[in-house]
Amino acid sequence: MEALKDGEIMAKAIGILTSGGDAPGMNAAVRAVTRAALAKGIKVYGIRRGYNGLINGDIVELGARDVSGIMQRGGTVLYTARCPEFRTEEGIAKAAENCKKMGVDGIVVIGGDGSFRGAADLSRHGILCIGLPGTIDNDIACTEYTIGYDTAMNTAMEMIDKLRDTTQSHDRCSVVEVMGRRAGYIALNVGLASGAEAVLTLEEGYDLDEIAASMINASKTGKKHFIIVVAEGVGNAEGIARELQEKTQIEARATILGHVQRGGIPTLRDRVIATEMGYYAVELLEQDISNRVVGMKDGKIYDVDIQEALSMKKEFPHKRYKIVHDTAF
Repeated sequence: MEALKDGEIMAKAIGILTSGGDAPGMNAAVRAVTRAALAKGIKVYGIRRGYNGLINGDIVELGARDVSGIMQRGGTVLYTARCPEFRTEEGIAKAAENCKKMGVDGIVVIGGDGSFRGAADLSRHGILCIGLPGTIDNDIACTEYTIGYDTAMNTAMEMIDKLRDTTQSHDRCSVVEVMGRRAGYIALNVGLASGAEAVLTLEEGYDLDEIAASMINASKTGKKHFIIVVAEGVGNAEGIARELQEKTQIEARATILGHVQRGGIPTLRDRVIATEMGYYAVELLEQDISNRVVGMKDGKIYDVDIQEALSMKKEFPHKRYKIVHDTAF
């Protein structure tokens, strides 16, 4: 973090909003930002329904009691919504003007890459903005960890563990689709943790003929049930199940876990990291620092320029993928 220059004034009022898909741990971040700012004498406004609320004035002042008892709750108490208007220059200007009317000097934006682009646009209009990575997909390149990722993985793992019981009872193959439209991190780690026989992601190629052959060979040695984990972005889980059944003559069923992975009680890890990131964001705004994203690097909280963050590419853990398939069957 850079120190204040002579003559600069710290933010006297800040806003906080959640944007994009909800993620467990967002409420812990909202609480941390609110409490940390109030402790420093900074007024806090909760902006409801993301950038839509910023444009339309859906804004409430937050006190310490307003964020009591929310850490353990999933979703976001500030709600979230899409806002096509904010993609226009007129919408951005209106949002910035609303900030100035209310005396809001800075905003903490919790969300993904799209939310950060919005924060960068507001920064151009003189509003201090800090982004916190909140998405279950863990697909933000500038950070090793995103708020909600751990909870989503644990939810998916628990459901696959339960599904394996019935899969084993029926000598069946279960093709389980987990979330991750553009990223296979949930699928990879959940597949590894649940002992899946195969994991299908966009980042790695796959061959259903090869998977089917492995299933047939394993069945000859006495293995009669199988779990195949598929990332959402790969395609039709039901189609994959049908194709595997045709190739192996083993009954196959598709299970799509869906948005249940976004909800539920956040894990300890999500609560702690969200709190640390929220506290760090207030420290940045207190020093009049803007246009930054808070992330995790080598296990430590740090910050990086938003444009640099958006230009980064995240490397897929190919070695972990190899481990899944070398230890399957």
